[in-house]
Amino acid sequence: MQVIALAWWQLGLAALLVVALAACTVAGRLGMGRTLLIAAGRTVIQLALVGLVLEALFASARLHWVVLMAVGMLLIAGREVVARQKRRLLGGWAFGIGTLAMFLSSFTVAVLTLTVIIGPEPWYRPQYAIPLLGMMLGNTMTGVALALDRLTEGTWQQRGVIENRLMLGHTWQEAIGDIRREAMRSGLMPVVNAMAAAGVVSLPGMMTGQILAGTAPALAVKYQILIMFTITLGTGFGTLAAVTLASRRLFDDRERLRPDRLAAPRG
Repeated sequence: MQVIALAWWQLGLAALLVVALAACTVAGRLGMGRTLLIAAGRTVIQLALVGLVLEALFASARLHWVVLMAVGMLLIAGREVVARQKRRLLGGWAFGIGTLAMFLSSFTVAVLTLTVIIGPEPWYRPQYAIPLLGMMLGNTMTGVALALDRLTEGTWQQRGVIENRLMLGHTWQEAIGDIRREAMRSGLMPVVNAMAAAGVVSLPGMMTGQILAGTAPALAVKYQILIMFTITLGTGFGTLAAVTLASRRLFDDRERLRPDRLAAPRG
């Protein structure tokens, strides 16, 4: 299959359409014009820089460079988890729990997928390792952030109910059980919806990109199914770890609820 190369002027035409959309929002006084332009600018700059980094990384194919980039991606994802929470845990716990949960889930599933299922030589080959880990971290980050936000906000709003349950003799797990289940449901819902709609409502991004790049549709479908399953595993285990660790942090050693460990909501 022939791959059609895109020139920069063709991307410029697409950018003009974004500018036109921003102009329409300004004309309609929607207050989104500046936000759209900044987001579009960040997209161009960030992806261009990533493209340069990946070209250098693919050329060297050294394990330490792959590990360094993976750690950088993990730390940035941890920061985004904190930024997406309205009422986060104090003292760096929000960053620590989110980052640890993503590390345990995404890195473990990614390494198993590379070594056992895909099997590139070497197993850390950047062409496979970085895109796989990036997709897993992006989706796991969203799931963990949604789950932690629902957990902390629900705990704060229902702190009176939780304390009443504790006074009636419930354990801390029982007192916060319904909130934990709701947090898990919130974290997993995006990937569940994505799997349910894949191929019917929408074509997943990786599959579309591979087909546009000239990959046979049957092979692109196989890779997309694998990616959907690995993303679900990473998000599920990451959300479970984050909710478990964060809910325990909300109680002290004497099983007393500690709402003072939550930060005030951001304005």
